[in-house]
Amino acid sequence: YDIEIAPDTNNSRYRVWFYFSVTNARAGQRAIFHITNFSKTKSLYREGMTPVVSSSSRPKWQRISEKNVFYYRCPRNNNNWVMSFLFAFDSETDVFFFSYCYPYTYTSLQKYLCAVDAKRHPFWSREVLCKTLHGYNLDLVTISSPANTSPQPFFQPKRNVVCITARVHPGESPSSFICQGLMDYLTAHTEDAQTLREALVFKIVPMLNPDGVDFGNYRCSTMGVDLNRCWLLSEDHWMVPTIAATKKLLLDLHDSPHYNLDFFIDLHAHSTMMNCFMFGNSVADVTELEKALVFPRLLEMNFPDFSFANSRFDNDASKAGTGRRALLEMLTGTHCYTLEVSFFGAKSPTKPVPYTTQHYIDLGRALGATFLDYYQLRDRDKRKQRSSSSPTDHSV
Repeated sequence: YDIEIAPDTNNSRYRVWFYFSVTNARAGQRAIFHITNFSKTKSLYREGMTPVVSSSSRPKWQRISEKNVFYYRCPRNNNNWVMSFLFAFDSETDVFFFSYCYPYTYTSLQKYLCAVDAKRHPFWSREVLCKTLHGYNLDLVTISSPANTSPQPFFQPKRNVVCITARVHPGESPSSFICQGLMDYLTAHTEDAQTLREALVFKIVPMLNPDGVDFGNYRCSTMGVDLNRCWLLSEDHWMVPTIAATKKLLLDLHDSPHYNLDFFIDLHAHSTMMNCFMFGNSVADVTELEKALVFPRLLEMNFPDFSFANSRFDNDASKAGTGRRALLEMLTGTHCYTLEVSFFGAKSPTKPVPYTTQHYIDLGRALGATFLDYYQLRDRDKRKQRSSSSPTDHSV
């Protein structure tokens, strides 16, 4: 079967993400599927990545065996790159689903958020920042101790704020699993989570491009624009309401007398590189650059697959409209990063280790733990206890 990927809405340039179903298969039937019109020639399929499959009776997604997947230039398709895979069906009643990577839909997000809402945590709140062009919610989640989010007298110290965003590129579904892992970590009934909630305010926008996700796009909104090149547009630009609303939120936090906006981290997935890594900004001040390197170094300690060597700090002009580049100019004193994770997996001495959804969730948990290290919050209460109980030294 030859299958063509539908391009992103109003933009034929991007043809990468696919997610389709197969019915009416016979038990024991074998079929070969040819994905014939990828827009990107460089792909992790050349490194051994494979599509994922699930079925109506086995909803857990699994990667198809590498020995059954082939990525090659095809003479009968104008020498374009084609990905072919062989699959043996084992049920006549199941509906089988095939996808570029593990799907995480807008419905999946809403189910997750509603499940946490139902727990009525005092440290959790959710609001709608705006409606998308197609009427979906742009959700904002706040996780923090209630004392941190209630009105503060001006003489109180400012609260440190961390802002996390995900799914500005709708096809980069691993970023949603990372975001969910982070929210799981922050809402857990653990000492570390409680410490973070007492010390910090987390503002999380888990899906910046709901329209693109719902339409099955890979890179763009339904207007055909890459929202991660639109952060320099005016705050009232009608075509990018989710970016405008999120940027207003960030600017309000930055200018607030009650908060210090310390971090902006945008979560992504990468289609050509392995492991996970960060993109940051190159700044002329050496002291500021050294400060920017601290967080990636700490994340490397908390997540073994993180590659500081693959991380890059630049001021590439082609990235000027991205969140981390544009917001650097607007948010003085805020660390702005892009966190990338491979669609495929991590390198190893023998062969690559493919990622599962749990790997992505674990990365989100490690991201949360890294804030403990950055703010030196681990065992803070124990250090205070030791300090208060130790005898005062009056020696001269």
